[in-house]
Amino acid sequence: MAYPSALKNLVEVLCRFPGIGPKTAQRLAFYLLGLPREDVVDIARAMVGAKDNLVFCPDCGALSETGGCSYCSDAERDRSLICVVQEARDVIVLERTGQFRGLYHVLHGALSPLDGIGPEELKLDRLDKRVAEEGIKEVIIATNPNVEGDATAGYLARMLKKYTVRITRIAFGLPVGGDIEYADDLTLSRALDGRREM
Repeated sequence: MAYPSALKNLVEVLCRFPGIGPKTAQRLAFYLLGLPREDVVDIARAMVGAKDNLVFCPDCGALSETGGCSYCSDAERDRSLICVVQEARDVIVLERTGQFRGLYHVLHGALSPLDGIGPEELKLDRLDKRVAEEGIKEVIIATNPNVEGDATAGYLARMLKKYTVRITRIAFGLPVGGDIEYADDLTLSRALDGRREM
């Protein structure tokens, strides 16, 4: 089927989004074409506005509209705790829980030698400096529970052992409302490892 060139271009652009294949891109393209022009313009403006106005905090790497972020500038946060995450979006996910009131450190990736991502690309020297100079008592490692995230967590733990700080890793296990029978072996293993007193 021959698409009009404008539609073909839109589908190709939408395919650049992670997790969006040709069929989903086509559905999104037709959805956008069905919207009033003003709504499409609003979406485009929001995307350009976010790209133009958001920066990464020079201290922790979280998203901000100014130089420093709201987490680093919040005097109410516990400045002795740092939670290390892989991506800026992870900060938002953790903040939604309302449980963590410390500071963050965003790596902007994970160790992956096959992809050419080593310690230098993650700028681990900034984390090392923060732990050395800012009175940190605990570093919580909240990298993803996959090969790269586990490798990164192990590397960070070894790197920070020279300091007298507590180094912890978030627990992984069963989702709330999930059934044990549907959990995979690794998830069950991690749920057992992360068990706590009742």
